[in-house]
Amino acid sequence: METSAIHHTVAFRLEDSADAAAFWAGVDTLASIGGVQRFQTLRQVGSKNNFTHALSMYFESQAAYDGYSNHPEHVAFVEEVWKPNVAEFIELDYLPNDASNGEREDVAS
Repeated sequence: METSAIHHTVAFRLEDSADAAAFWAGVDTLASIGGVQRFQTLRQVGSKNNFTHALSMYFESQAAYDGYSNHPEHVAFVEEVWKPNVAEFIELDYLPNDASNGEREDVAS
């Protein structure tokens, strides 16, 4: 995987009325979409926010990420599974912040 790989994460909390079995079955389908690498489901163990789980995956390029985002299986998952079952979420996408090659952008405090 290239060092410029996009790390896509989504932290979320399910609705109290969520169909958890259907939700997690739908999540499992995302890993097989072309371009997805190192797919993980994560469970929150901290107490500093209301999110209970997260999804994490990598894409080797912006084109691979865009292909995933627009893939019919992903679009269907968002509309049919995600929206009815997720109470709140935050989506974060990262590139490596590599100081060794001068690419790091420090944020002023």
